Amino acid sequence: MAWLRHRVFPSDRFALAVLLVAVTACGLLSDLNADWFPATAPVLPILVGGLVLRMPSLLLLYAATAGVLVAQDRVHDPDEVTAGTVLVVAAVAGIVLLMARMRTRLGVQWTRGESMLFDLRDRLRAQGEMPVLPSQWHTEVVLRPAGGQSFSGDFLVAARSSTGGRVLEVVLVDVSGKGLAAGTRALMLSGAFGGLLGSLPPHGFLPAANDYLLRQEWAEGFATAVHVVLDLESGEYELLSAGHPPGVHWIAETGLWRVVEAVGPLLGVLDDATFEGVRGRLDHGDALLLFTDGMVELPGEDIATGIDRFLGEAERLVRDDFHDAARRIVAAAGRNVGDDRAVVLLRRR
Repeated sequence: MAWLRHRVFPSDRFALAVLLVAVTACGLLSDLNADWFPATAPVLPILVGGLVLRMPSLLLLYAATAGVLVAQDRVHDPDEVTAGTVLVVAAVAGIVLLMARMRTRLGVQWTRGESMLFDLRDRLRAQGEMPVLPSQWHTEVVLRPAGGQSFSGDFLVAARSSTGGRVLEVVLVDVSGKGLAAGTRALMLSGAFGGLLGSLPPHGFLPAANDYLLRQEWAEGFATAVHVVLDLESGEYELLSAGHPPGVHWIAETGLWRVVEAVGPLLGVLDDATFEGVRGRLDHGDALLLFTDGMVELPGEDIATGIDRFLGEAERLVRDDFHDAARRIVAAAGRNVGDDRAVVLLRRR
């Protein structure tokens, strides 16, 4: 009993006691009515134990389950506990043990681990929301993780200047990797980049982001980014890129897209990297479209062909109506569902 007091966490004692009673009850009920309570019934307490118990308590539950099966085999009905019964219970116990080990590494029990992931996902999405803009501006942001997962390696940070809010800065980032594998890095970078954006002069953001990534020394620590600095009163903008696909400017007067391509290295690769911007102006009716490589890259197709295909779809979709344009463009042009996809639309009404 002293060993139990030292090995079993106080918070586990009540749950362990209940589950031990449940395992014993499963054995007794199986003796009374094997049709309704087969010998494999203890897998139910085992499944619950994997969610609520820590490792030492779970192992005690396993020992009790083994004792119940042995008692059923030797004392009551030897034919009731077959090799298949033992195999099923052992397989479930093994899977539950692996899940419990993962929760132990995280230091969380029950569904708190999943709740933490959902909370982190929601925080990442909240950081990617556009600030409130004047009525003459319309924005849309669509992020689609690879394979329908909850986490994406693409993220957005945006901020208005603290001096009157005349300047809007928008950064669309594509972290190396995709889906959940890149989601943890995206979460970390979104917090760091969100702190940098608006705190530095516009031309200082990408160099600072590059230095931050270099300091992390990640094995796959590079990222691409496009940074737009937009004057909300005049419509003038500057686009800077760090190895990112170009932006495209919709010119309402001609009804055509113009590629806006700036030059700059990937983030997290070179020391003292420099980034040259390209300037333009959004007149009334014009729009600026930003996107990640998941929108234009397909296996066996070069990126130039992908951009041409993307612009053709975008021109067809926005010719008459910009409402919900970003979502429609992703649905029509974002064919590579195995990669993260993102589209950001900035339009001056």
